[in-house]
Amino acid sequence: MEVENIKADAFEPAKRATKRSANAGSQQDVEMQVDEATGIEGSSQTTRASAPPRAKKARSELRKVSVPPHRYSSLKEHWMKIFTPVVEHMKLQIRFNMKARQVELRVGPETPDIANLQRGADFVRAFLCGFEVDDALALLRLEDLFVESFEIKDVKTLRGDHQSRAIGRLAGKGGRTKFTIENVTKTRIVLADSKIHILGSYQNIQLARRAVCNLILGSPPNKVYGNLRSVASRLSERM
Repeated sequence: MEVENIKADAFEPAKRATKRSANAGSQQDVEMQVDEATGIEGSSQTTRASAPPRAKKARSELRKVSVPPHRYSSLKEHWMKIFTPVVEHMKLQIRFNMKARQVELRVGPETPDIANLQRGADFVRAFLCGFEVDDALALLRLEDLFVESFEIKDVKTLRGDHQSRAIGRLAGKGGRTKFTIENVTKTRIVLADSKIHILGSYQNIQLARRAVCNLILGSPPNKVYGNLRSVASRLSERM
């Protein structure tokens, strides 16, 4: 009787057929690629067609100058004198925001130099400080001109009648003291209550401020005049 050799594998249970999942099939279908530039191997990713990026609007430079309440009427009266040089000569865009109570200046497409924006803002700010339009125009025509502002309390703490007398010493009888300081130092001075604004070059502003501080501290006007004339003569000799 012949006995057949039976293999042990015949008694193992039959393997069930496994279904291929959709994720596994998609992973196998993805081919590996090598970046030629970096040499890094990675799977090629299928991305959706992205929408073209929106062009960002170029933010133009803007300056805002707040208008104090007591200068509304003056601004309205001299608006064309301010508007004309800013638009025609500096090639800037300007408007008065009624809601925010601000004068807004912006660079336009025809503006030759972006520095004109700062000079235009200084011009408007000088007018709102109390300077005449013709005096403030010097900020647009000439370079190295500034506006310096300070208060009487920055020099010396004065209250009540003492502060009023200090303001009177600065102005003088009929404004004579203020005019003398302006003519000698070649500056323009505005006395707005306890605030003092000086327009001029850096060196001339220092001279005028020194004279104003001496008057606030109580120096007699004659002594201040003498010091101013001596310093001004020295400066003219150096020039």
